[in-house]
Amino acid sequence: MRSAADPKLPPAFIEVRGARQLGLLDRLVDDGNTVIVIEHHLDVVARADWVVDLGPGAGHDGGRVVFEGTPAQLLGAQGSVTGQHLRERVQNGLLGRGS
Repeated sequence: MRSAADPKLPPAFIEVRGARQLGLLDRLVDDGNTVIVIEHHLDVVARADWVVDLGPGAGHDGGRVVFEGTPAQLLGAQGSVTGQHLRERVQNGLLGRGS
């Protein structure tokens, strides 16, 4: 991540494994930083302001933007595997309980 206030700062890499790291991401955003996350962890996806989903599959079967919008919009997106899994987690009350 590069701060607009100090573009010399190198990107920071954070491995998201639980609530502590999610809280750190929240604080970075609350402090006015732009945070770009490349992640499959659905708890992280659900907290995003904006999601760009690449697919429809992995490797040679992917690489196209299949969805772009908010997590709420992603819940109704057709053709998005991420949207399908997020929908299932929301319906089953599993968000926030690990990936």
